[in-house]
Amino acid sequence: MSFLQTIDRYWHEITAWGALIDMVLVAFTICWVLSLKKEPTSALAWCLLVILVPVFGMIFFVLFGYQHVHRPVSRKMRHRTFFRRTHQASSEQETPGEGEAPLGIGWDSMARLAMRFDAFPQTMGNQVEFYHEGPPAFDAMLEAIAAAKHHVHLEFFIVQPDESGLRFRALLEEKARAGVEVRLLYDAMGSVRLRRRWLEPLLAAGGKATAFLPLAPLQRRIQVNLRNHRKILVVDGQVGFTGGLNIGDEYLGKVPRFGFWRDTHMRIRGPSVASLQRVFVEDWDFAAREHLRGDNYFPEHRAEGDATTQVVFSGPDQKRNAIREIYFAAIGRARRRLWIMTPYFVPDAGLNDALCLAAYQGVDVRLLFLFHPDKWVPLFAARYYFTDVLSAGVKVYQYTRGMMHSKVMLADGEWASVGSANLDNRSMHLNFELNCLIYSPEQVAVLEEAFRRDLQVSIQMKKEVYAQRPMAGRMIENACRLLSPIL
Repeated sequence: MSFLQTIDRYWHEITAWGALIDMVLVAFTICWVLSLKKEPTSALAWCLLVILVPVFGMIFFVLFGYQHVHRPVSRKMRHRTFFRRTHQASSEQETPGEGEAPLGIGWDSMARLAMRFDAFPQTMGNQVEFYHEGPPAFDAMLEAIAAAKHHVHLEFFIVQPDESGLRFRALLEEKARAGVEVRLLYDAMGSVRLRRRWLEPLLAAGGKATAFLPLAPLQRRIQVNLRNHRKILVVDGQVGFTGGLNIGDEYLGKVPRFGFWRDTHMRIRGPSVASLQRVFVEDWDFAAREHLRGDNYFPEHRAEGDATTQVVFSGPDQKRNAIREIYFAAIGRARRRLWIMTPYFVPDAGLNDALCLAAYQGVDVRLLFLFHPDKWVPLFAARYYFTDVLSAGVKVYQYTRGMMHSKVMLADGEWASVGSANLDNRSMHLNFELNCLIYSPEQVAVLEEAFRRDLQVSIQMKKEVYAQRPMAGRMIENACRLLSPIL
């Protein structure tokens, strides 16, 4: 009896068994969803997806919704505790204990609040330089690498094997052959195009490279979530870079699909470089199991400038997401103006309410968003939330010159945040992120001036016009909004 004849003969039984198996899998997956998702909206969205999209809804949840902190991340949590005990450079850098005095309401008190969420202490005497485009930032990073004497540490979400990647690799090879310690940590999912063969010249020269949470299907490690979205470069423990730029041609505006690339990156010289180094060392130990410590990696720092900065990191290995809590606190503390740049705007309910409340209270809340999207689903999900914030009085602008990738928050001309974290659920709850908080009005003014320049090439969304958008678009927005827990 042929296969088709067998199907034709037993199709009633096959259909019945298939329906029964599907019901069992749906019931199991829903129980799984309810046990993992604490937020009712997220749980309901996933349950509906599993029920309404048979089989594929379950697969989608396994790939995108399942974010259990498995053994490798649990090991990272244990290591961070050990690291904090053994790598305290000075008493000033110790994490504060519980029971401190009340925090107060000024922006200076944000530093102590951030420390309660596991941030490093604020440090004075830093020299800060901002880059608003890729070319000058890449030139500065390559110049710093070329001057390295002891080590070069790189940690990026994306490293592209293109012309820009080759420029960095060639220089890293040269420094490795000269005896400089070179370590490259890249995210396995973000740098999925990066092959081990492409890295062989660097490895042969004596450099080291490893992936963060490598994809291993046989070990059930094909996790789309729990990605390392941080961008860090530290040279000799003396100069550090962080912000929104990865390594690739698109960040130089060389990819026609994106066009001009607007981003915010920064160079730091001074005490806060030690904080960037500490985050790298923790992540490197987790990924490569190489323990780094000593004065060569953590040299003493003298004052290099007059900027007061603070490094804060966050991730799914924290009980409370530090950057999310700091964003929430900053929105609530703003009294005059709150200006935000983010390419992805999919806030959770608390952040969305906080933004609306700030606008209702008369704060000048401005949101600078992209006009030319690189991903359509997050764009339509963001458009759903624009209805709320526009009604509350938030001014929403769309950047038209090209790809707007900056992740910046500015408050009252006194405080700023620059880093890798977007204002979306993925950054707030699923990814490992790093931001630098700035407490110097002079430095904040530089970022505010760049924001004003960006507004000149942006379109402001009008509430009345936006309310007249086609019904088809609204339906797409509502559908994409259901995916907001993973965007």
